[in-house]
Amino acid sequence: MGAQRQLALLPPHGAELVTWPVPFADGVDILLKYRGRRVVMLASGDPFWFGAGTSMMGHLAPGEWRALPGVSTFSLAANVMGWALETTRCFGLHAAPLTRLRPALAAGVRLIVLLRDGAAVATLAQYLTAQGWGASRISVLESLGGPQARRSDLRAADGVTDNHAHPVCAAIEVAGTGVALPLASGRPDAFFDSDGTMTKRPVRALTLSALAPRPFEHLWDIGGGSGSIAIEWLLGDPSLSATTIERNPTRAARIASNAAALGVDRLQVIEGEAPTALEELQTPDCVFIGGGLSDDLLTWLEATLPAGTRLVANAVTLESEALLTQTQARRGGDLLRIELARAAPLGSGRGWKANYPIVQWSVTL
Repeated sequence: MGAQRQLALLPPHGAELVTWPVPFADGVDILLKYRGRRVVMLASGDPFWFGAGTSMMGHLAPGEWRALPGVSTFSLAANVMGWALETTRCFGLHAAPLTRLRPALAAGVRLIVLLRDGAAVATLAQYLTAQGWGASRISVLESLGGPQARRSDLRAADGVTDNHAHPVCAAIEVAGTGVALPLASGRPDAFFDSDGTMTKRPVRALTLSALAPRPFEHLWDIGGGSGSIAIEWLLGDPSLSATTIERNPTRAARIASNAAALGVDRLQVIEGEAPTALEELQTPDCVFIGGGLSDDLLTWLEATLPAGTRLVANAVTLESEALLTQTQARRGGDLLRIELARAAPLGSGRGWKANYPIVQWSVTL
């Protein structure tokens, strides 16, 4: 089984040929029907670096398969460009949105991006230009490693005039006046579309510090608002996952939109109310309560979640503050009162304008 272009390269043989369909996922069941027979799956490059091998491993048992990797497209592209691969960001966007590039877009960054088809080159140039990175230099690399290999250089803002053939990738040197996403937690509020219901930047930074994400952990963000906590959690590392629960359908849609725009479309958004909406979800390593705090919710979390789960809750009203104070006295953990003030005009001078204080409780169950 393989793509038509791969099957056409085979020497004379007596094997049965099966063309892998588009989209890729449709071919998995076809391949599995040949279980028990000697089957060769043709795939270009390194099958376990944004490749077909990763997609198949969930369906095959140890001992059922053997991989014979080739040189990856990333290695071929880096050699054409003369770039150090260890300092180049690599993305496989065959079936993923270009918005996944968003966290990596900053002046001077080098990217190698695997694309769905030749038409995606124009879409890529348009996306970079819309983000303010129209000065970026794009080298379009076609059919790398073969006799039809071709390189075309262009600037994103100038648009794409040539036709480009699949298989294709793009090597990008990012340049322009776009706004880069900071690497630290507590990104500016302006990055998030919001109706005003969100954990603001300084408190968000303190909250992410208390949540303390670690590789491969899963977060429940209860009362998502604009999704800023879950989104920043996911921006911390590609291995992290998160589910946000929001009862307001308009806000739930906004959370999904914010996540997609900031390159973390893997965020799972559940429209519903806790704790009912939590019952069938993947067990979390960490829980944040930003909205809907109640004694019933805390009791359910304590009774349901395994020992070792980290819990962080923020309270702004006197009633929710009292609840956290009482719960901390019973369960332990750390209680933190966050009081912030900003300089603001006051008559002919300036004065401090205080925000509502936040009480934060963090505990390991």
